[in-house]
Amino acid sequence: MTPVDHKVKHKSTIPANFGDEIELFVREYKKAGGSGGSGTPKPVLMLHGRSVPALPGFDLVLPPKGGSPNPDAKYSWAQYLASRGYDVFIMDLQGSGLSPRPKMDDPCNANPAQRGLLETNPGTGTCSPTAPYPHQLGNSQSEWDELATVVKFIRARCNNEKVSFIGWSAAAFVMGPYALQNPGNVARMFLLAPIFPPAGRWSTHSATPFAPPPGTGLPTQPESKPPAVFGFPMNLTSKAGLQGTISDTELADHVWQAIMDGDSVGQKWGGPTAGAPEGVMRWRNSYWWGWNKSTAPYGSTLGTAVPVCIVYGDQDKTANTAEELGPVLHFSVPELYKAIPGADKLMIRVEGWDHNPVWERRPNRLLQQMSEKWLEDKKVFGVETGSWVMDADGVVAEVE
Repeated sequence: MTPVDHKVKHKSTIPANFGDEIELFVREYKKAGGSGGSGTPKPVLMLHGRSVPALPGFDLVLPPKGGSPNPDAKYSWAQYLASRGYDVFIMDLQGSGLSPRPKMDDPCNANPAQRGLLETNPGTGTCSPTAPYPHQLGNSQSEWDELATVVKFIRARCNNEKVSFIGWSAAAFVMGPYALQNPGNVARMFLLAPIFPPAGRWSTHSATPFAPPPGTGLPTQPESKPPAVFGFPMNLTSKAGLQGTISDTELADHVWQAIMDGDSVGQKWGGPTAGAPEGVMRWRNSYWWGWNKSTAPYGSTLGTAVPVCIVYGDQDKTANTAEELGPVLHFSVPELYKAIPGADKLMIRVEGWDHNPVWERRPNRLLQQMSEKWLEDKKVFGVETGSWVMDADGVVAEVE
């Protein structure tokens, strides 16, 4: 299956390059049979989370073994859905993957607490304590705007059909509020391990709950307080840090290589040996608002106009955190389910899964099947509403 890569023109609303025309990366897989096939297009858009770019998460392809196709090369969620008749699109937001990364090529703009990863390659010894660009990169509005541009692009290519969303992790911060504000553009939503802060940031203007919180100063200046959290545009993850989250060591090498293949700058950074970089994963620092238990019921959209399926693992400590962490860092998947007002919602907690089932062989394939079933007829293994738990054998039981 051959992808088609697009550069979608967008007028940036990120303060770092506000007003510039940039190009967002979008990969497209046409449904099996190609564009000439009969039937109504069924477009699907897949969006990455906070740190891992879109292609390593949704379109991981393992290299051949001994000159023959790799029998385990079935990790591409995007290609699976395309083979089932969907027109699949994968996008990178600015600051991630193959989309522009303004202010991120300067190593001194890295999180000061993480600059030690770059001390040898390329060297950060002369950096001042304050980043040259002492603000975060993206924000909720700029990311909603980028998603809106890509949705418009997809609908133009697919006979103006509504687009179904698949989002992993912090993609929920972007796709959730976008759907609330643009329900006429979204068909269905499938969220894997969604990040949801029940008491997270939101505007105090009740008439416009998705406006920037007071004091943000957008669009001319991003939020930058406290500086220890928002005083820089870029975070870093080392090779060891990323691979430590993947149980299969051979697969972890392929994931890391896929990340490096999408970042010609990051692949030259990091590592303890001068002149022999092992790479770092560079990811945007964003300021988010408008996604919490007060805004999720907005317009009674979720669970009615936009049916929602949520899947997460019972071992996921990223999407479910302690309430003691406070309103910004306390995340709860069950609280998102409760906040969705409509009845057309389904949540499945899977035993044994963590935050990264896309990189586990059996969970990955099960996940692909679950998303297909939800997109096709709003049922997952025979269930269509309510809260359920699935055991290691794929047996589901309703949560009382």
